[in-house]
Amino acid sequence: MTRILDLDREALAALRGRRLTAAVADSEGRTMVAEVFADRAALAFAPTGPAVHNLELMAAFGADVLILNMIDRVWDGERFHFPGLGTVPDLAALADRVGRPIGVNLEPGDVPRLRRATQESARRLVDSGAALITLTANPSTDGTFDGLTRATSALRAALDPDTALWTGKMHHAGHRERVTTARLTALVDAGADGVIIPLPGTLPGVTREAAAESVAAVQEAGAVVMGAIGTSQEGAHTTVVPQLALTAKEIGVDAHHIGDCFLPGMGDPELLYAYSVAVRGRRHTWTRMALNGRR
Repeated sequence: MTRILDLDREALAALRGRRLTAAVADSEGRTMVAEVFADRAALAFAPTGPAVHNLELMAAFGADVLILNMIDRVWDGERFHFPGLGTVPDLAALADRVGRPIGVNLEPGDVPRLRRATQESARRLVDSGAALITLTANPSTDGTFDGLTRATSALRAALDPDTALWTGKMHHAGHRERVTTARLTALVDAGADGVIIPLPGTLPGVTREAAAESVAAVQEAGAVVMGAIGTSQEGAHTTVVPQLALTAKEIGVDAHHIGDCFLPGMGDPELLYAYSVAVRGRRHTWTRMALNGRR
């Protein structure tokens, strides 16, 4: 058994694909995931001081897995340029630098090429070292569940079977439709080994009873579940954390996602920390934070 909880920064950086999904499942609801904009340094001290990329800050506050949004903004066609982190040849090198597996967010619809959920983009990113492809949607994209199911099937057909592909919605994505068990399990049938679900308390109509039923069905179908905060509540006061975090544990999610809308292109690091303490205690949270600096 390999658990996220037991891995140091080097082992985390090397973790990808279905091994990552299995390590999340084995950690029993104690994996923290942070999504950030790729092109932002949250802490930058101009003109000569150091800059700290969003990835580094969220890792320092306890994130186990990092997901890049807006990946197209830092790619020049050959290399990636990250503010504060510099230029890297591929995402494997970025993972080594920050000591975390790096996922990438893709979207169906009319978005820039590398961020678009095409077979070409997905293969390019996995070949570059992406540990995880997350397929979700924002308003004005093909953000229906049917659209996500079609895109999931197309990506799975083009990727190595070992690739980790997590799919779902964090909000309505411009298309108001119920989050149902049938729609979520259809994503697993289409090839997702992870499914994203909005946490109760983040999206109207997602109750803990319905969410618990859906989570159980997805897990029985063979996938993990990531409970998401993607409705700007990642910038709420930390007093909301006990409700969201403990409800997430109650409904049975495997991973806990903090979205990217608070500081420029990231969630609140203090909310991430408080959430981590709520779902896995200070021992595991402090261990993850302390191991971040060990080489």
